[in-house]
Amino acid sequence: MTTVSPIYRTMREALERLDDTVPGKFEITKEGIVHDMMAPGRPHELTVLRLRKRLEKVMPEDLAAHTGEPDVEHEPEGVMRHPDVMVIAETDMEGTGSFDPRTLLAAIEVVSRSNPDNDWVGKLRDYPLLGIPVYAIFDPRTGSGAVFSDIHPTPEGPRYATRKDFFYGEDVTIADWTIATDDLPRYP
Repeated sequence: MTTVSPIYRTMREALERLDDTVPGKFEITKEGIVHDMMAPGRPHELTVLRLRKRLEKVMPEDLAAHTGEPDVEHEPEGVMRHPDVMVIAETDMEGTGSFDPRTLLAAIEVVSRSNPDNDWVGKLRDYPLLGIPVYAIFDPRTGSGAVFSDIHPTPEGPRYATRKDFFYGEDVTIADWTIATDDLPRYP
């Protein structure tokens, strides 16, 4: 039986009470609650849409580039995150509750203008801890990004061993699928 930290359980219950009463998106990390008060803008959402469509064109039919609810959650680690795009088998989406992060084939984030460290630092630490094998970051601030893979143990916990940087306009490979990055919007 896995144990859930009382602190994590308290934070999770607090977020459930706040649901639909406080604007923004909430996530839980080892450091506490992350609250992104800003609603994603058009460049962010258009990037998410284009990435989802491009991935679904090259992936097998039984996989989804999912952009909705629920979150991915690993209670024993005390982490709940919500990737912008989750590559996951449709069968792993069945049932109720949060997704098991170990069922994700990849997580993709489009960097928020209001909190870029959440994607470049926090999620880069949390996603290998959760067992997500591939993490891709698209950064509309710079027109660049990186794909992280090959989780390996370190004294600070699991980390990605491989980083492949790219610029918008280049093709990028996420797990087994290569997509174009041309015409992805940038922040003004």
